Amino acid sequence: ETAHSNGTKGDFANRRDKRVQQDLVRDAGLRAVRQACGEKFEDVEEFLGSEQFPVVLKPTDSAGSDGVKLCHSFEQAKEHFHHLLTVEAVNGGYNTQVLCQEFLQGKEYVVDHVSRNGVHKTMMVWVYDKRPRNGSQFVYFGMLPIDPTSDEAKVLIPYTRGVLDALGMRHGPSHGEIIITNDGPCLVEMNCRAHGGDGNWTPLARALTGSYCQVDVTANAYLDEEEFQKVPDVPPSPLKAHGLEINLVSYSKGKVKSMPGFDVIKKLPSFVWLSPAVSIGSEVEYTIDLITSPGCCVLMNSDENVLKKDVDFIRYLEEINGLFVYETKGESLARPNVNTFGLGSLPSGKKSHHKRSSTLDRPGLLRIMSQDRPELRMGLGLRKRMTTVDASREVVVVTDPYSTGCLIVKEVQSRGYKVIVLWTRGFSEEMKKHVPLSCGKMNYFAEVDEADDVGETTRQLYKAAGTFRIVACIAGGEAGVDAADVLSERLLVRTNGAQGVFANRRDKKVQQELLKAAGMRSVRQAAGTEWNDTVESFLKNETYPVVLKPTDSAGSDGVKLCHNYEEAKEHFHALFEIEAVNGGFNTEVLCQEFLRGKEYVVDTVSRDGEHKTCAVWVYDKRAANGAAFVYFGMVPIDTSTQEAKLLINYCNRTLDALKMQNGPSHAEIILTASGPCLVEMNCRAQGGDGNWQQLAQALTGGYSQVEASVDAYLDKKAFSVLPQIPPSPAKAFGQEVILVSYAEGEVVATPGYDVIKKLESFVYLETGVATGSHVEHTVDLVTSVGSVILLHQDEDVVKKDIATIRELEKNNKLFDFVKNSMMMKAVSTLNFQNLSLSNVM
Repeated sequence: ETAHSNGTKGDFANRRDKRVQQDLVRDAGLRAVRQACGEKFEDVEEFLGSEQFPVVLKPTDSAGSDGVKLCHSFEQAKEHFHHLLTVEAVNGGYNTQVLCQEFLQGKEYVVDHVSRNGVHKTMMVWVYDKRPRNGSQFVYFGMLPIDPTSDEAKVLIPYTRGVLDALGMRHGPSHGEIIITNDGPCLVEMNCRAHGGDGNWTPLARALTGSYCQVDVTANAYLDEEEFQKVPDVPPSPLKAHGLEINLVSYSKGKVKSMPGFDVIKKLPSFVWLSPAVSIGSEVEYTIDLITSPGCCVLMNSDENVLKKDVDFIRYLEEINGLFVYETKGESLARPNVNTFGLGSLPSGKKSHHKRSSTLDRPGLLRIMSQDRPELRMGLGLRKRMTTVDASREVVVVTDPYSTGCLIVKEVQSRGYKVIVLWTRGFSEEMKKHVPLSCGKMNYFAEVDEADDVGETTRQLYKAAGTFRIVACIAGGEAGVDAADVLSERLLVRTNGAQGVFANRRDKKVQQELLKAAGMRSVRQAAGTEWNDTVESFLKNETYPVVLKPTDSAGSDGVKLCHNYEEAKEHFHALFEIEAVNGGFNTEVLCQEFLRGKEYVVDTVSRDGEHKTCAVWVYDKRAANGAAFVYFGMVPIDTSTQEAKLLINYCNRTLDALKMQNGPSHAEIILTASGPCLVEMNCRAQGGDGNWQQLAQALTGGYSQVEASVDAYLDKKAFSVLPQIPPSPAKAFGQEVILVSYAEGEVVATPGYDVIKKLESFVYLETGVATGSHVEHTVDLVTSVGSVILLHQDEDVVKKDIATIRELEKNNKLFDFVKNSMMMKAVSTLNFQNLSLSNVM
């Protein structure tokens, strides 16, 4: 008997040629792809000049998806055309022709057949589960079987058989990749062989059909006609089992230390088979295509509900980055501050790795304010309050005003006072220019530079004041706290003092020592101006991770979570070599236990030892993009809750222990299993450009820490009538939403901003990301992409709008990125390299 052959006569000699396939399909009257093919670019130039982009370019005769690329412009297409003619094909040899085709839009399917003497039997119909993730529009999540009686299958099966006839495919296995477009099914390509992917799908296929798969029937087609005839024309309906192949997706990156998620997957009730594409020591990347998928698995179960739970659990493992444990790196614990969203400025000589706008580059800084919320402006106008008969003859000294300090200056000036600014030594010129856009241009009565000694500085302030009476000295930023304490004593105005240990109350180590002396919960710690036995002993005996930070820098400058002794030692030495954010260099490094629990901020204003809480906030921190602590927002806490009562009481006692009797402060506190514990007390107003001011005013019904701070210094009566704590319930609902990017690339458009500013609760958006910016996956505050304030009288409206923003982030709809040429590998042709195969049947 003659061996079964598809033959090599005429056009069929080149049936594997993708161009020939489309020509034969078109000649048979079936939907085919618009295309052009050539050995020279001139052969396809007219097609590329008229076809709508994107277009697909691929070699005509290479294996499967070797060299297949989606090109988004004429220039990209031209470059890839020439590239394909110069590189070796995956199967050896060189490409001789390049095929340019229309890009088909729609769901992608695979139809497996086996044929004998022109009789085509459908083995299985699959659909690819493709979704946008990590900035890529086409990430494969899996391959699902389709019921052969479904509407899709009823269209796909006869079309595919028509294609096989058109190609003269009378014998053997095949699998057609087909997209259902708006005008019907259209061939991507017909692979004249069995479905690939290492045959990982065979146990699933046998369970779905009840006994057979494409591999088994292929043998029958060539060797046993009787058995081939017994095989059904199409798979049974309903299918005999429930199952699918899952392509694993990574939302994180790093060097793999262990793979606990794989052990969990193998214990799922539906588990059949697992093939990791990574192993211990491998580098995992964010999954943006099949090359960056960390592996695949097959799940199968007779109970559809059990299968669904197992699929959902794997997707949950991926989202919480539970598949892998990575080798640890020093992890930034930076908290929101003026530089968070590319809005602040860095000291001279420091460069950001983000190509973003800063306050110094105002044309690129975007601030969108709501123009249709009149209720936000009601009753919140500027107030004129005088402390004497003629306050216009009085002056207030503000040290190093930037960020929220500028808002305090504006509030002071609105009440009729002049303002003298004192710039402390080492405060950078860039930071002097850091002015929130809401403040506009800053005008001062006088500006004084700190002298070599406090006596001379005091004389210069009196000289600048002239005939004006100095009535207050207020810290306008972290760097100005110490100077404000010292000078307020010299100027004989309201002061916190700078005597004894309290001269260093801004020192984080001193703060914890004062708390410990007062019998309060404090952090285990050790500090040193150099590497010494005390520091070494602490780091060798403390439970990891530990926190290292400069003792006297601003907020979270240089703060890092270190996971082992070597990392901690390295960061300790590094902190003495880098410039602090406020200028100057770090002189002492503090090593502390890592506090576990929710993190809160308590904003307070004090006058003569009486403390009034202005707001209590909790940071919304979650794991994302492989990082354990990504800030998603700052949420106000109702002051009648038990947590707020604990925090307020602890904060007030902390202020007493630090002898913080006057002015604004904001405490960062973690609520541990053993109660609240201070992270640090910032002896100034909360930062972040004061973006929270309008929200705080609405929550309280009219005031924020900014106004209360000026009351504490300049208006005793107004301060006395302020409530001890904000009202409960709050007068409105809202929060700050910190924007998180799950994608990276160069921004060409910001469609998400248009959606956000139309939200019903929208107040404002501030971001340094604009067209031309480079965005990275958000793993810390440096890589956050903006801040949004939402505010409304209806809590449900706020919740709905937050959900909308989170959907924009998750689906990568905040930004449009430059579309690079994208390799389009199909699952059926992908070969995972160096697979570590786990097969449990």
